[in-house]
Amino acid sequence: MHKNTVWELEKAALEIRKNLLELCSREVIHIGGDLSVADIMTVLWQYQIHYDPKNCRDENRDRFVLSKGHASAVVSFNQAAAGCFDKKDVFREYARDNGRFSMHSCNLVNPYIEVSTGSLGHGFPVACGIAQALKMKENRQSRVYVVMGDGEQSEGSIWEAALNSVHFKLGNLVAIIDANGLEADGRIEDLTALGDLAEKYRCFGWRVRELDGHDMAALVREFDALPGADSEIPTVFVCHTIKGKGVPFMENQSQWHTGKITKKQKETAFCELNAAFRRKWGPV
Repeated sequence: MHKNTVWELEKAALEIRKNLLELCSREVIHIGGDLSVADIMTVLWQYQIHYDPKNCRDENRDRFVLSKGHASAVVSFNQAAAGCFDKKDVFREYARDNGRFSMHSCNLVNPYIEVSTGSLGHGFPVACGIAQALKMKENRQSRVYVVMGDGEQSEGSIWEAALNSVHFKLGNLVAIIDANGLEADGRIEDLTALGDLAEKYRCFGWRVRELDGHDMAALVREFDALPGADSEIPTVFVCHTIKGKGVPFMENQSQWHTGKITKKQKETAFCELNAAFRRKWGPV
């Protein structure tokens, strides 16, 4: 897959956010978490992952698991950008009978989805199992990428998988935590305080990288610096993000965990996104 430059990735992330907001003006989606993980997902799908859209069952492909399964829309639009299907398909089929796209990804109807997810805490253990299976097959090139939410870290199954990943020396496993500090019911620190997530994973034996999940250049650097897939220590990116990133009236607002926007709200959001891009890069 062509490795885009940081500028190209920033522009791609802008397009992803606009697609998400367009969809959100038509349907109810998990818009806050989609926007917080948009930069991460753009780098993963439009820069990093080894994946042939024309052969989605290639044994040498990288695997992707969305453990925070409600962020399905941002995955769909990035897979469309990577060539898996047309983004018009997402708009046309989302939440429709027999459609491939909905509020949670389903591999029964979409062959580009490795694992159906939705119940939090389930995707990470499955990703751990896939990574272990690849090691047993002596597949030394393929990686398994799994994206989790920070609220999801309160699930016990997360920490069982974290222990097993180290025990089985799964250096081919890359976990990414979208740490936006909010879940549907409010601030995580007010609900199930997680403390220092990076230090917790470090104590479990993981290779830990802590960074700004909206810093495209930093994301690219960390992906470029990953040890080989045949290494023996799993890596976790603890990415500090902002729920609703890019849309001021949504940022850090738990009520935008899910919802639908008006046409006027969409137009306002588009103006804000374009203005922010111009301030950083010049004309859109």
